[in-house]
Amino acid sequence: MVRSSSRDFVVGLFVLVGLTALAYLSFTIGGASWGHRGGVKLHAVFDQIADLKVRAPVSIAGVSVGEVTNISLQDDYRARVELEIDPRVRLPIDSSAAIVTSGLLGDRYIAIEPGAEDRYLGPGDEIVYTESALVLERVVGKFLYNFNAEQK
Repeated sequence: MVRSSSRDFVVGLFVLVGLTALAYLSFTIGGASWGHRGGVKLHAVFDQIADLKVRAPVSIAGVSVGEVTNISLQDDYRARVELEIDPRVRLPIDSSAAIVTSGLLGDRYIAIEPGAEDRYLGPGDEIVYTESALVLERVVGKFLYNFNAEQK
């Protein structure tokens, strides 16, 4: 078999493009971002966040407008969730935030329902109206407990 430098070059280029595409997909699926978007930092306090994670999306009407940047526990044992929202989105001060699930058993994210006030949230402000995550295990447990209590 005769070696051809042009054929070797094409095969090498094909392998290099394939490895680059594989690396790009791995980082993208893993949630890596190539640049810091920046945005307005807000926070919200929840009684229960279930399995909400850092980098979870924040959406309004199903459109992603930001992400969760930090989750911490306060002195009163409530979860403080920091959000970074697109600076082009102006949220009224009476907006509400809820932790919801994508599908029945999917990932958790924060859904924001804009309010109707004329004043807007600024950097570092708190979304006061929050709705904690619904934990499916607790709901099923309460249902089974009530069902068993009725049977006796």
